Amino acid sequence: MLTATVFLPLAGALVLYVVPRDAWRWCAWLTGAATLVLAIAAAARGTMEEHARWIPALGASYHLASDGLSSALALLAALLTLLALLYASDENRAPRELFASFLVMETGLLGFFFSADLLLFYVFWEVALVPMYFIIGAWGHERRKEAALKFFLYTRAGSLGLLLSILALYLGTSPRTFDLPSIIAARSYAGHGAGPSLVLLGFFVAFGVKLPVLPLHSWLPDAHTEAPTSGSVLLAGVLLKMGGYGFLRLALPTLPGALADWSAPLAALAVVSAIYGAAVAMGQGDFKRMIAFSSVNHMGYVLLGIACAAAPFASAADRTAAATGAGLQLVAHGLVTGALFFLVGMLAERAGTREIAKLSGTWAALPLYGSLLAFMLFASLGLPALAHFPAELQIVVGALGTYPWAAVGMLTGILITTAMFLWAMQRILFGSARASLAPLSGRELAVLLPLGALVLLLGLRPGGVTSAIETSVRITPSLARGR
Repeated sequence: MLTATVFLPLAGALVLYVVPRDAWRWCAWLTGAATLVLAIAAAARGTMEEHARWIPALGASYHLASDGLSSALALLAALLTLLALLYASDENRAPRELFASFLVMETGLLGFFFSADLLLFYVFWEVALVPMYFIIGAWGHERRKEAALKFFLYTRAGSLGLLLSILALYLGTSPRTFDLPSIIAARSYAGHGAGPSLVLLGFFVAFGVKLPVLPLHSWLPDAHTEAPTSGSVLLAGVLLKMGGYGFLRLALPTLPGALADWSAPLAALAVVSAIYGAAVAMGQGDFKRMIAFSSVNHMGYVLLGIACAAAPFASAADRTAAATGAGLQLVAHGLVTGALFFLVGMLAERAGTREIAKLSGTWAALPLYGSLLAFMLFASLGLPALAHFPAELQIVVGALGTYPWAAVGMLTGILITTAMFLWAMQRILFGSARASLAPLSGRELAVLLPLGALVLLLGLRPGGVTSAIETSVRITPSLARGR
């Protein structure tokens, strides 16, 4: 089932080149829908594993595995890809190639989240990144080529750091293997010292670029601003999650000692990233760029959760709460920010601009749109009963028992985030009514309403997702100390 889930989008992309033009959209939609159904079925079956010989001479195998964390992110990837395909259905510039790019990227993302072999992990990492380069460069806005090049250079540098760290783990394991469970069990780099810290540095460059964290974030606002709406949704909603997932799945279990040594600096960097992201977002005049910088803020919470989960003196309860909150934040951010980028794109298409100063009175012109935008902005600032609240609460609880100063700093970031979103709402939604704008179409509502329902459901009933993620990221005190 995992193999079928991973490779069905790739098969659909190939089918696009043999069906007639009139069937391209339906083929892409059906492939996306079928992949989502398979991802739901795989998540319902719980933990699964598929293992086959691949390159035995190198100790590399075709090893896929699923648990609560990987299934949650796979579901997020499948859902947002389907919605992106639906939203992009009116694209007239090489639509087949755009749909194929989305589907190939989906295979890379699903394979990345399900990989339990590090060589396979790296292959799917690369497969997921390359289509986004073309999506930005070919279907983006005015400065798309520069933004695509910047995106690719940053992520390529991160890929090299990832490869070097994977090779270090491989060479340090006896017998040599790329199998992640075997590497974790061998604990070759689980201790302290320069060696584990250098391996952690490679992971930090790779996953820090993707998350992104300060100062590895500068590709993000340009890529988001120039990407087409569907590309921005997948970039923020899923591709950024590769960084957080990499920290939780690779760095935390394989390098507990090094992460413990560097947990305080990482916590400080997380707080700075969160405050910086919110403050810079407040100063943006472009609505889309504002939402892009808010992702730097929200991913700072993820990094804080990871840092607190690795702290050597933290209690098991605080450590588990922080790691679980980080995983839940990845899911919540994907839903909320994906919806926000859809909303920004819909408004820009109608108003002909993304300049916040020129968008006043939107609520009076589009009442339903204004209500949905306000709902998602409140969700993004962490309002209780919406998706971000339970995730951020667990991270702050874990930080209070580990690094209280970081929890206070993060609360400062939350206050700035609240001010930023409220100011944006005031400038965009209120004021004198604009000229008549076209109401939301059925296709646009079909994209937004499922995300709204899931944001509310995750805020009101986070227990199921939280329990599944907690089981996947639970860390014992001995593991965190690297013993």
